[in-house]
Amino acid sequence: MKKSILVVAGEVSGDLHAAKVVRAVKACSPESTFWGIGGDELRAEGVELLEHTDQMSVMGIIEVLKHYRFFKNVLSQVLAEVDRRKPDTALLVDYPGFNLRLAAELKKRGVKVYYYISPKVWAWNKKRIPKMAQVIDRLMVIFPFEVEVFKGSGLQVDFVGNPLVEQIDEFLSSNVQSLPRQSDRLIALLPGSRRQEIERILPTMLEAAKKLEAQFPDLSFMIATPNERIEKIVNEQIYQCPDKPLRLDVICGNARELMRQAAAAIVTSGTATLETALIGTPHILVYKTSAFTYWFAKAVVKISYLGLVNIVADRSVCPELIQQDATPEALAAETAKLMADTPERESMLEGYAEVRKILGSDSAAENVAKILCPA
Repeated sequence: MKKSILVVAGEVSGDLHAAKVVRAVKACSPESTFWGIGGDELRAEGVELLEHTDQMSVMGIIEVLKHYRFFKNVLSQVLAEVDRRKPDTALLVDYPGFNLRLAAELKKRGVKVYYYISPKVWAWNKKRIPKMAQVIDRLMVIFPFEVEVFKGSGLQVDFVGNPLVEQIDEFLSSNVQSLPRQSDRLIALLPGSRRQEIERILPTMLEAAKKLEAQFPDLSFMIATPNERIEKIVNEQIYQCPDKPLRLDVICGNARELMRQAAAAIVTSGTATLETALIGTPHILVYKTSAFTYWFAKAVVKISYLGLVNIVADRSVCPELIQQDATPEALAAETAKLMADTPERESMLEGYAEVRKILGSDSAAENVAKILCPA
């Protein structure tokens, strides 16, 4: 039976995870068709895109409000297509600000809603759990502790494994690729995949890199971007920044290869921090946002850590330099501690092994596909 499946992944990481699921679903249901919102990875899997993730990746309350009309129009466009195509199933991947609103509308239309990668309600708003139980048919989570969070809600929740574990293991088994490095010792700078993040965080990273270059003359630095659009934003910031290292390169794609070859990394908070840990490269987490968004987050976030590595371990494995603490001096000082076989570096690597053990080794995409195929 031919099935129409709506897929919505509004960010780069979600696009990658969703593409793996689509590939696995095709293996068990080759007649299914897929359409929705995603990026280059979903497009490569043959998903018909109504909107690209490049336009959807916005973070922070003020930034979202600025784009309110755009998101409202996209939601209307998706629902118009839902009414026209009448999909059997919807696979919503992360991206809660948009996807939970969409889920409510889909539920009204009788579309079965599967949600992969839970909104982090355990961090900022457990009061949303009853609402989620009303609009989601099945929730597939990627951290073991999340199952307990939803206990008693009436929502069916499955821990399917963490998709990054399998992806990183596949990557680490591949051959090492050549990078345009300018010295033997390389530091990775990963400023994020959103314009707002890059504009706020990259200048601080570059200033820190210049200080590290002065302290360690054998270092070079490299920035990885997910696509050409983000590469252009990064190059604009580099051009505008007066304080930056001499040995600096920008590559498009190949972020994981950069993580693998780097002696250490400075990483914007997000999925990339967990990727860096699973690859085994010591890193410093950094994050800056608007003053209002930071104030609001401090008021509502109920967890001790921002980084996924520290959250999973439930202890401080990697330093977190956030907002006013994210200075070039602090970033350089913390990174310098990782440039030799120091106690800090050894402790961090031990923490990485602990996190990997907690996450297990199941194939998340295959497990999600098993749930979707009989649906």
